[in-house]
Amino acid sequence: MHTTYFNIGKKILLAGGLVLFASSQAIAFSEPQFQTAFQQFTQSAKGSEEAAANAFSELLKQDPTSPLIIAYAGASTGRLAVTTMFPWKKMSYAEDGMAMLEKALQLAAANENAQGHGSTPVILEVKYVAASTFLAVPAFMNRGARGAKLLNEVLEHKQFDKAEPGFRGSVLMRAASLANEQKRPEDAKRYLNEVIKQNAPQAEAAKAMLKGIPS
Repeated sequence: MHTTYFNIGKKILLAGGLVLFASSQAIAFSEPQFQTAFQQFTQSAKGSEEAAANAFSELLKQDPTSPLIIAYAGASTGRLAVTTMFPWKKMSYAEDGMAMLEKALQLAAANENAQGHGSTPVILEVKYVAASTFLAVPAFMNRGARGAKLLNEVLEHKQFDKAEPGFRGSVLMRAASLANEQKRPEDAKRYLNEVIKQNAPQAEAAKAMLKGIPS
């Protein structure tokens, strides 16, 4: 139940064992606090769900209108669904998280040129967090199609090539995984070969994944 009900967190921001990269910028929230929250978000250890949710909740108090913080807060709130055995609590966490992600998407869309981490625009990171989360929730929540659409929008965005290499690699790896799940091996190979071509931090993971896709 812990891994199947709401399989988000580490897996949605990891690709080949490498996380997205972050760098300081002129932001209203504390960058060191963000880094701590982010590390908790990507951990799979027991208790990391509550730690990440609490950390991003605190960051929201510093900057309640940041789509980036709202997105991570939404994803970490939804992830709390794995911490309870009660179905109504699971749904409450999941629905609250989805609502926050939708809000983050709306705010990010209102300022598409805002910079996020390093050279990665906020709109791309928010869409990726939302896409990965939507793709990870159970099928009965009917978010899979929207997640796939958002992921494709990130890949096709005019600023995608300007994003951090680690971010691009993560997106391409997630797209490859989705293509593989959907029995689209040629698309999966194309994404993985692009990771390798760009010499992204996930290049070795992409090579390993390629070996498991039928030729």
